[in-house]
Formats: sequence, structure tokens, C-alpha cells
Amino acid sequence: MVEELNPHLQPVTTFSNILDEPHWFLEKRLAALKTISHLPFPSFQKVRYQKWPLLTIALEETREISGNVPDFSKKDNPVLVQEDGVTTFLQLPQALADQGVIFTDLQDALVQHPELIEKYFMQLAIKPTDDKLTAFHMAFVKNGSVLYVPDNVVISDPIETIFLQNADNYQTFVPHVLIIGGKNSQFTYLERFTTVGTGQKNISANVVVEVIAEAGSQIKYSAVDELGENVTTYFNRRGYLKRDAMVDWAIGVMNNGNVVADFDTDLVGDGAHSEIKVVTISHGQQVQAIDTRVTNKAPHTIGHILQHGVIMDASSLIFNGIGHIIKGAKGSDAQQESRVLMLSDEARGDANPILLIDENEVTAGHAASVGQVDPEEMYYLMSRGLPKKVAERLVIRGFLGPVITAIPVKAVQQEFVAAIEGKLQG
Repeated sequence: MVEELNPHLQPVTTFSNILDEPHWFLEKRLAALKTISHLPFPSFQKVRYQKWPLLTIALEETREISGNVPDFSKKDNPVLVQEDGVTTFLQLPQALADQGVIFTDLQDALVQHPELIEKYFMQLAIKPTDDKLTAFHMAFVKNGSVLYVPDNVVISDPIETIFLQNADNYQTFVPHVLIIGGKNSQFTYLERFTTVGTGQKNISANVVVEVIAEAGSQIKYSAVDELGENVTTYFNRRGYLKRDAMVDWAIGVMNNGNVVADFDTDLVGDGAHSEIKVVTISHGQQVQAIDTRVTNKAPHTIGHILQHGVIMDASSLIFNGIGHIIKGAKGSDAQQESRVLMLSDEARGDANPILLIDENEVTAGHAASVGQVDPEEMYYLMSRGLPKKVAERLVIRGFLGPVITAIPVKAVQQEFVAAIEGKLQG
């Protein structure tokens, strides 16, 4: 069944009942549904995306699971695999469970850990009333994952989640990721969004990720996004950092369809620190707009943004880097770098640095550029006997290196490099 979003027609209650959700969560869905038509779209400079099919609902009465689960038989780290809202694999070592670590899907957490969901789910980092797309997400969210690491727990192995969107099913893709790091906890998290199947129907995706870092926690977050050409996607990743917390973000945006993305971090506690690295490639007729923002809300906070993008063919890429130091955040530091590498005269790239400084005694700076491959680098590599195409790919790989090297699993690093190579070779 396919129908345009209509608060009076969409059977949200039936949908929630099928998922066997608690009544209070259904009430949140219905409240969000009522606000969608009254809220504005989020603002992305220099891209007109409002007519993209991001508010279209697609549901099939029947669906099939591809069974495309990677082999984890030789790994014992925490892993969750989910396809179109169905959890197909979940692994949490008993030693971590004994320490109070919670790692499960959203539907299970609603039943087993409702206090956690009520306290954190779209309460701090993001709210359903922010705009149309966040309200839409609350109304139609379909499973996802929940990770809670208790106070003082240190996890050495990476925690992995894999979200598969099956192109052979006609399902709007609306997963939610909730990550909570307790006080002084430390862990590494790796996330992948991937399209499987050969279906050619157009579909939309609305993905929200929340990372809540309690005081003193240290979180390394990395993600590789590879949704398909027929998927129009809205990504919203939000961080909420308390006193002396740190979140390192490394995000590879390798989707093949049109994308608008908000990557926002609020530094709400003294001494909070966030480093955000985002890399992407746009090709074909693809349009991508990525807003990366850090808001320094407390004194002595540090927010650094690095965005590197490659544009090919007749594609478009808009980077907006936004550093905001609000009144009262003395001693804070906001830095950003946005660079776009052009491989085609028909491509369009924009790198827009935005600094909003409302306080004295702070440090802030930015760098932005749009240009072609450095001829000196090319000359050096070709003088060593490398063909032009090989030399160009090496330069690009180095340009995207900040995220490649941050991925904690070697096999996923190799997958990421393969995705880069695939895009560069068309």
C-alpha cells in the first residue's frame, strides 16, 4: 500500500499495535503525527529538497528477508544486524551483560527497558517538534537499536550495528539509533547502513541517531552509509555531551541517492569536546547537502569540524559548517575545515563556513575551498611511474583518509575503500 502522508488516513495506531508497543509510545507517535503539517522543513542552504519524497509512506503487507547476514562466527564482540526493522542477528557477550551493558533493538527495549527510552529517546539531543522530518520520524519510526554502557564500564572491542534496507521490499526505511554512554564509560561504536537486493522502486529513508555522553564518557563513533541509488535519504545524527565528555565522530557518506543530512553536536557541559570528520563522494546526477554543526554551550568546550567531499559528473555537493559559541561559553574553541575536490567541470560544489560567536575570550577559525586535484601531487605520483587514473585515485583516497583511518574494524575499512573505488570508477 502506498499513500501520501495524511494524518487522518495513515493507520499509525494499527502500525503500533502490530509492533505490540506500549500505549505511551503510541501516544508519542500520534502527538508527532498531528504536528507534521504545522512544522517547517529543516533549513539546508542552497538546496531545494522540499519536494523530494521524504514525507511519503510506503508499506507492503508482505515482505521477505534477504538472509544477508555477515559471518560473525569468528567474532565475539557485540553485534546487531537488522533488515527493514527485523532483527536477524544479535550478539552480546555475557561478560558485558553482567556489567549492565544493554544492547538490543528498539522494540525489545520498549518492553524490557522502558525507563531508559522514556528518559532519553528524543528528549535531549533531538525532539519530535524540531521540524517536519523529526516529527515524521517519531510518528513512523520502525525499530532500530539501543546501546547503554553503564558508569565506569570500559569496552575494548568495537560494538557493531548493521542496518540493511532491502530494495526488493517496498518499505519506508525509518530506523532509530540511541546510544547512551554512562559517566566515565569508554567504548567504540561502528555503524553501517546498506542497501541489499536488486529492486528498482524508489523509496525514502529517515534515519535518526542520538548519542548521549554523560560526564567524563569517551565515545568513538564511526559510520559508513551506503544506501542505494533509489533511496532518497534524510540523516540526522545528534550528540549531547555533558561535562568533560568526548565524542569523536567519523562518518563516510557513500550513499548513491539524494541526501540531506544534519550532523549536530551540543556541548552542554564544561570541558566537553567533539571532533567531527565527514567525507563523501557525489556522482552522476546525485544531490547531497550536509550541515555539520557544533554548538559550544558551556565554558572551555572544544568543537572541531572537518568535511572533505569529492564531486564527479553532474552531481552537486553542499557543505555547511556551523560553529556557534553562545553567550557564557568563555574559553571555548570552534574550528572548521570544509574542502571540496572537483573531478568534473559539470559538477557543482559549495563549502560554506559559518561562525556565530556570541562571547569574548574564545578561539574560532575556519578554512574552506572548492578546487581540482593538486597538480603538484599528480606530477609527483606520475613521475614515479603511476598512470594518471591510478595517481588520481591515490590522491582522492588520501583526501578522504581522515575517516578511513578512524574505522575500527579492518574488514570494514576495506569495504569503505572498495565503496570509494566503486564510485570513482562509476
